[in-house]
Amino acid sequence: MKPDFFQNLKVITAGITLFGGVHFAQAESSHGIAMYGAPALPPDFVSLPYANPQAPKGGKVVFGNTGGFDTLNPFAQKGTPPWQLRFWGYESLMGRSWDEAFSLYGLLAESIEVPDDRSWIEFTLRSEARFSDGSPVTVEDVIWSYETLGTKGHLRYRGFWSKVEEIRQTGPLSLRITFNTADRELALIAGMRPILQKAQWEGKDFAASGLSEAPIGTGAYVVEDFEPERQLTLRRNPDYWGKDLPFRRGTQNFDEMRIDFFGDQTVLFEAFKAGELTTYREFNAEKWASAYGFAAVVDGRIVKSEIPHQRPTGMTGLAFNTRRVPLDDWRVREALLLAFNFEFINETITGGVQPRIQSYFSNSNLGLRPGPATGQVAAYLAPYAGALLPGTLEGYALPQSDGTKRNRKNLRKAMALLEDAGWHVQDGVLRNAKGRALDLTVLLRQGDGEMKTVVEIYARALERLGITLTPELVDNAQYVGRQNEFDFDLTRVRRELSLSPGNEQRLYWGAAGAAQPGSRNLMGIASAAVDAMIDHMLTVEEPEDFVAATRALDRLLTAGRYLIPIWSFDKGRIAHAKELHFPDKLPIYGDRTGFMPDVWWYQAD
Repeated sequence: MKPDFFQNLKVITAGITLFGGVHFAQAESSHGIAMYGAPALPPDFVSLPYANPQAPKGGKVVFGNTGGFDTLNPFAQKGTPPWQLRFWGYESLMGRSWDEAFSLYGLLAESIEVPDDRSWIEFTLRSEARFSDGSPVTVEDVIWSYETLGTKGHLRYRGFWSKVEEIRQTGPLSLRITFNTADRELALIAGMRPILQKAQWEGKDFAASGLSEAPIGTGAYVVEDFEPERQLTLRRNPDYWGKDLPFRRGTQNFDEMRIDFFGDQTVLFEAFKAGELTTYREFNAEKWASAYGFAAVVDGRIVKSEIPHQRPTGMTGLAFNTRRVPLDDWRVREALLLAFNFEFINETITGGVQPRIQSYFSNSNLGLRPGPATGQVAAYLAPYAGALLPGTLEGYALPQSDGTKRNRKNLRKAMALLEDAGWHVQDGVLRNAKGRALDLTVLLRQGDGEMKTVVEIYARALERLGITLTPELVDNAQYVGRQNEFDFDLTRVRRELSLSPGNEQRLYWGAAGAAQPGSRNLMGIASAAVDAMIDHMLTVEEPEDFVAATRALDRLLTAGRYLIPIWSFDKGRIAHAKELHFPDKLPIYGDRTGFMPDVWWYQAD
């Protein structure tokens, strides 16, 4: 049974009422903050509930990535860094607990103050906070970090900066950020910005940084060694300032963490089998069941661990670039969805074990409900009724095939829609009135062999409609660059979604990013209704209204036919050396980045 989101919250807070009748005292100092109500852990908590305070320190873990990297700055827009780098070496004023929907606790900051309306937030820094070079973290560093990331950093940081009215020092170790818009989440987002050292960048161009140096952070790990495109090694700083904090107790246990890079997933997996890597995350349930009979698993050197979660499925699939003709026509997109024979493809790739993603927030209480929109969901959508695509208000579900290879019924429906949109078969080729053939390409990263197989099966089905679909595999740099420039017809997309969605929704589907190069709105969604639902999510104070706004957003995105969803990842499947261990208590977010490797440890028998 899938747990009710808010009931779950009430359980994990051990009886604290999170919603309804709870008010923040006017600017009362606190050790933490929750999106709604109070954080679950008391001021004197000993450790995070899913960490093992007695976990031993030491050992080494080796991960594998596909592709490569050309920068050590994970906070600039330019270049491709190892994606793990920004999580392992850097800290923010507050840290997140992955056992709550969205709660933060003091990290670099020892306390916060926030008023009822959350129009501002004030942080008081810990006097003992230090950068990895031993220098103290100052208010000046914090203010510089916010401004630099907001003006010269990656696009994911700039939206927040545009909502800051003022940031100023209020004491030797304190600063206040005042917001220019009503948005309850901004106070939490403020606590999650990475803090960097101002002095390091005097006279240097932060936006142009590459492999010459990594930004100095406050985290437990520092870059020890690297070889471009080959490997990156981080070592735990023995003088790490925060090692005795309750928030850090039982975490960051490995002495060394290394990332090796490989050309494709097949080579990476073979390296794991050969013992070159100590952990491997498996996304294919059929492969998990059939491909792990090699010697190291049989004799116990490798352990297979399954870690369940309670977060939404998020969205994984092939995104349509709706900026381009004919993908700007919902009828063409629906036809392409009908032609995607998920049941047959899923059986071929995963053995039919992994269920399909049904909507962006499925697997949670935030997901759309079948059938017509009702109640507050309908009320939120009503002002935009005239512009909504068919199925949004009435109810929409992804097409299902009969599971056979031919998929005749759905292909007939697809052809009818294509003809209605002005496309007709001429000499075996689908063309419009101007004679243009419907030829599409799918931009993929080299090494993504599984998705290439999916596309090849899909292409054979589209041939029966007179459509040509061609997978285009490019190296990592080209892949990132072309996605940033929206230079594709279709491309792979993965969007993780949380139990407390907020401002990141603007980055994913907000109209402001539809034409902004480098934005995460790959599909080019530009919808007043979508923007309005995100506004509701960020401003409502009652949980029922928040759920209704999120379900309404889910309807708009799903009925928008913006991508072709594939299978969901219902649990984390991690194969690892037997010396790697994790706590018995699992967080509600499961195997998310905050869990692996943060609370794992190395212990030989």
